[in-house]
Order: sequence, then C-alpha cells, then structure tokens
Amino acid sequence: MPEMLTLESFEEALKKVHEVTQKTKLIESPHFSNLTGNRVWFKPENMQRTGAYKVRGSYYKISTLTDEERERGLITASAGNHAQGVAYAAQRYGVKATIVMPTATPLIKVERTRHYGAEVILYGDVYDESYEYACKLAEENGYTFVHPFDDLTVATGQGTIAMEIFQELPLVDYILVPVGGGGLATGISTLAKLLNPNINVIGVEPEGAACLKASFEAGEVVKLDSACTIADGTAVLEPGHKIFPYLQKNLDGIITVPDDELVVAFLDMIESHKMVVENSGLLTVAALNHLDVKGKKVVSVLSGGNMDVITMSSVVMHGLITRDRIFTVSVLLPDRPGELVHVAQTIANVRGNVIRLDHNQFVSTNRNDAVELKVTIEAFGTTHKNQIVKALETEGLHPTVVAAQI
Repeated sequence: MPEMLTLESFEEALKKVHEVTQKTKLIESPHFSNLTGNRVWFKPENMQRTGAYKVRGSYYKISTLTDEERERGLITASAGNHAQGVAYAAQRYGVKATIVMPTATPLIKVERTRHYGAEVILYGDVYDESYEYACKLAEENGYTFVHPFDDLTVATGQGTIAMEIFQELPLVDYILVPVGGGGLATGISTLAKLLNPNINVIGVEPEGAACLKASFEAGEVVKLDSACTIADGTAVLEPGHKIFPYLQKNLDGIITVPDDELVVAFLDMIESHKMVVENSGLLTVAALNHLDVKGKKVVSVLSGGNMDVITMSSVVMHGLITRDRIFTVSVLLPDRPGELVHVAQTIANVRGNVIRLDHNQFVSTNRNDAVELKVTIEAFGTTHKNQIVKALETEGLHPTVVAAQI
C-alpha cells in the first residue's frame, strides 16, 4: 500500500478548502430518525459552493500544483460535479480548464461548468469513456490532468468533510457515504478511522453501478460491463486503483440501493426538509432503511444537489406514483348521460381528487354496451387509494387499477 494519508495532511487540506467552501452544518432529521429508530443527521453538501462536495478535492489538488503545472492548462473528466469544482478552482487561479463530460450529463451541470469559464466537451455515454478521451487530450496538448477520484490529494480534500462532522458530532457512530469512483469514501473513511477507529463508515452504491461491491467481492479492482442508474454522478464502471487499498482497509461495508428507492427518497427530502438533493446524493438517504441498527447516531452525506428541472419533475411524479398518491383506474361504462358524473361523485365522496380523464368510446364495437373511462386520481397514500377503489367497487363500477397516466 502507498504511504498512508495522515492526520496532518487532512488538517492542512481543511485550512486550504475553507478558503472557498461554505459552511454545511449538520441538519438533524426528526422524520428519518422516527422512521429508522436512530438519530439521523444530514451533512448537506448539496448546499456547498458549486452545489456539491467536489469543490473540496479539486480546489485542494489544484492548490498543490506548481505554477508550471497550472499554466499548462487543466483537464478532467466528470459526470458534472467534479467538473464544476475544477472549473471554479481554475477560475480562482486564473488558468484554463477543459472538461470532458458524458453526453447524458444533465444540462444544469453542463451550463454551470461553462459559467465558471471552462471549455466543455461532451463525449461518451458514461464517465469511463469521457475519462479515456480526456486522457488522450491531456497527452496531445500537455494539459495537467485532475482526476475526479483516483488521486490521494483529491481524496484528502474530500475527506475534510469527516473533520467537520466530528467537530459538530464527536460521538457519531455511523457515516454513510455515496460511492462512485471512491474518492469521497476514501477521504472520509480514512480520516474517520484516524479520529475514531471504532466508527463505522458505510459506502452506498446504486445497484446499477455497484463497481466497488464487485471489486470488494473479487478482492481486486473490477470493471463492470455497463452502468445503468438514474444516479448519474455515481455511474462509474470501476473504482480507482490508487485508492482501492484505502477503501478495503477503512470501509466497514457497502449498501446497494435500487433506483426506485432514490425516487421515493427525493420526495421525502423535498417534503420533510425542503431540500433538492440529486440522485447520487440520495443514496445515503435511501440506505438509512437498510442499516440494521437502532439507537445510533448516524450521519448521511448528501453529496450534491445539481439536478435539472426536467429530471426533478419526472422524479417527483414517479415518487408520487410509487407512494400511491397518484394512480389510475379503468372502468367500463354504458354510453349514456350521467355515468361520468356518477364516477366523479363517487370519487369525491371519499375525498379523491380527479386530475385527468381519458374517455375511449371505441373500446367496444357496441358503444351503448360499454365505453372505457380511465381516471387518474390524487390520493393521500395507499390506504386512501384502497378506500377510493373500494368505493368504486361498491357502486358496481368494477374498477381496474392500471399504469398511471402521467
């Protein structure tokens, strides 16, 4: 293993990153504490400058470069948040930055990266393809490459989060950390173990891109064939080779989370904390339900909040459907006056709210026998949904719950 990261190096990094970071004080969550039986706090790096924790590692790394290395121009590959961190740091130092981003990167991350003065090149379907192209450009043009995670200096900057957590909550029992390539988890877990060897640090990955779990099981770095997840910031095919030994030594476990749980977590964070957290940052929120402990002090790191409005609206809608707060029923009715009013009144009587109607007169060759009415309804949750369906059944309308019409 390379020389271990030291407490002194983290302390030095903390002083440096505080030149540019905003205070992201812990937020206690009564809602998630009640749900899980633990005391839960969030470390809201979604409120950080540039909207994510990445500014810590990128700024610290660039601060350690020589003037000659900076003047050659900086380049990196990123799914978005590291891009903004490098672009912001480059702007602070007055040097050029080129960022290669996957073509599917949310527009908000692309535009904000350009806002800091960087040149953005969209290339590749996933981060790993962008990375290969960025390395090619670095070699051809002599740029200085700033790796988003497989760099011990970058990881040291990210790890300053752990120092801030301990300053506010010295007796923290568990820290949950999102994992993409592993830089954040390396920094936080290494420093946390230096400060308290008994603490538990758990990495959290999306099921569709669980490269670190696969690597842990194999005992060496493994590259996935593909990554498929709505958590675009953690859609990485393999963890970093340089940092992997630190992850093996300091992480106490890995939790994987399916995408549908991220959808529900987004809704919970909006309604309970009025905070926008991107899908990768929600990994640790969803993981709270997978943590098999009670009565512990748990900190979930919310890694970022850079989410475009279109994605946000889609996630909210699917979250409402998952929670049975929006659903659609199909009923067959005789084609005669008053039938639609009968359906609407039945739903209103049990406090359901009709938000969409689709009337199909051609479901049968005999319109007088039956036409199809699809009704999309807003409810308070599963119990209320079942009450509405029961009321329709009682009226002899024979409702069938179908895929929600959104």
